[in-house]
Amino acid sequence: MHYDASSCNGCDIEVLACLTPVYDVERFGVINTGDPKQADIFLITGAVNDQNKEVVKQLYDQMPEPKVVVAVGVCACSGGVFKDCYNILGGVDKVIPVDVYVPGCAARPESIIDGVVKGLDILEKKRLKLREGGGKR
Repeated sequence: MHYDASSCNGCDIEVLACLTPVYDVERFGVINTGDPKQADIFLITGAVNDQNKEVVKQLYDQMPEPKVVVAVGVCACSGGVFKDCYNILGGVDKVIPVDVYVPGCAARPESIIDGVVKGLDILEKKRLKLREGGGKR
């Protein structure tokens, strides 16, 4: 699932490029969904601000365990060029835990796909931990 927190849309365009036949992220079994209850990877672009922090938390909470968060672009990682703005709280990790950081302005599709593939590996490890009874439900 992809959510644009408050980006300039540069990273969003690159995320969409990942879905085209040129980059074809779906070859890794990744399908973009708008339903958090059907998602296990939460890909976020843009910095978190006062207006969207509750939406980010709510989407994260609606996702089933295990789940992985991928922060795409320098704004999602740290607040980027907007970090000193009055309404910007910072990167995504200010409101929810982040598993993978994909820096860049804008992040390139190859980097985004690399981050998603790393997220898939983390997701599998979290699934194994849940099966072994070591994770929360």
